[in-house]
Amino acid sequence: MTFNLDTPLIDLSDESRPNTFWTARNAVEGVQIFGGIGSGKTSGSGRMLALKYLKAGFGGLVLTVKPDEKKLWQDYCELAGRTDDLIIVEPLGEHRFNFFDYEVSKTKAGMSPTDNLVQVLKTVINAEREKATGKSDDPFWENALDMLIYNTIDLCYIAHGQVSAEVMYNIVQSIPKEGQPESQKQTDYSVALSDAKRKANKAIEEWHNRQPSERLTWLNTNPALLEQKYSEEIPIVRELKFITQFFTETFKEIAEKTRSTIELSFTAFLFRLLRDPVYSLFCFDESTFSPDDCADGKIILLNLPVKEYHKTGRDVQIMFKYIWQRAMEKRDLSKSDIPVFLWADEAQNFLHEHDPDYQATARSSRIATVYISQNLPNYHANMGGDRSAYKVNSFLGTLATKIFHANADIDTNKYASELIGDREQIDTSQSATIAGQFSSTKTSSINVKRAIRPEIFSLLKTGGDVNNRIVQGYVHLQGNVLKTNNHIMMNFNQDFKP
Repeated sequence: MTFNLDTPLIDLSDESRPNTFWTARNAVEGVQIFGGIGSGKTSGSGRMLALKYLKAGFGGLVLTVKPDEKKLWQDYCELAGRTDDLIIVEPLGEHRFNFFDYEVSKTKAGMSPTDNLVQVLKTVINAEREKATGKSDDPFWENALDMLIYNTIDLCYIAHGQVSAEVMYNIVQSIPKEGQPESQKQTDYSVALSDAKRKANKAIEEWHNRQPSERLTWLNTNPALLEQKYSEEIPIVRELKFITQFFTETFKEIAEKTRSTIELSFTAFLFRLLRDPVYSLFCFDESTFSPDDCADGKIILLNLPVKEYHKTGRDVQIMFKYIWQRAMEKRDLSKSDIPVFLWADEAQNFLHEHDPDYQATARSSRIATVYISQNLPNYHANMGGDRSAYKVNSFLGTLATKIFHANADIDTNKYASELIGDREQIDTSQSATIAGQFSSTKTSSINVKRAIRPEIFSLLKTGGDVNNRIVQGYVHLQGNVLKTNNHIMMNFNQDFKP
């Protein structure tokens, strides 16, 4: 069964443009909704899009900031007849997802899962650092953190055959420091290194058993060449050599203050993974669901609202979002090509460095992103650094449909006005003179003015009984959807039902 991207979702027809629709094709090109506090962005356009996507059979991921979003989506699924498809991930709930096991399971045969896990962990760590300091583009810090995470995961995997947050945390906490006397007491780091060396020695023994006796005789006369062949032909030996060199030389020689900052960035995130409810939900036991379920129409809701779980709730949702994005990019559309949605109200809380890249290809992956936020400054504040303006503009440029509700933010209203653009207006003037006889002159001139001035956005209806439950919004559309215009003013009913 093939899903037709030209399936209509919203009817935009009127007398001047019959048979005009906003389709699933527009949906997978992304939606950004802006609106001030109390503007009706969630209960207006947000409600309509959510119910349209559910009714069309989309699966998806819902990220949460406010505690009431669980109930909201339960109501949406009930209205759309999708209650059985809703997977709620929450403390003391029935569902869990072991992301370590998932990433390992997605690793191709003969390859290490390290790359996948490094990208997941780094994405979350960088998202927090960028928000706090805007310094995620410091190359030295980036490279040092990369090497610490890579080598810790490799050591953990080689030594124990699996990766866990607890073992990685304990290894990093016990790495020897420069000038520190060698302890006779076993540590998690020394135990892991000993186990890894034992496996490497076993691999060397097996390698010896496979070699012709003539070759071994020849190599034994040249110990340096023999060591080189170990490194070239036995992967675990080569990997362990790099790991040992990093921990005993490279990392050990980094200035204490810098090293402590790098270690803390890594271990602080691991520490949050080790605490419940995150540990029970995402690091322990077998998974009861996976991101891939969304391709089969499931709706995953992460009920760890930022308002309740703060930094931990934010971090774990960014982590799952990134894993989900990669999974949806890799899904086999020949088996299931129904679009999936990524839904984030107060979306500024869940941004990470890879969002612009993933959103740029979301259309080909049939991912219908809906990001809702109050204003532009929210994005600038959460995409820190000297180039935040470029980052935000690049990101917003990947979301083809933008909806602007009532707003008191000057920057957002100016952006909306400029995005919609100018139009030609004919201004007429008339003058009269009386000099012996009466004469009248009428002149016309064409002027270019803003189609929608910034102050107009602050006057839009915000729903509620006083406005008959109607929320107004200007919708800017990429492409020739409306035939003769790039925007339309729409009324959204807060009681909308599919």
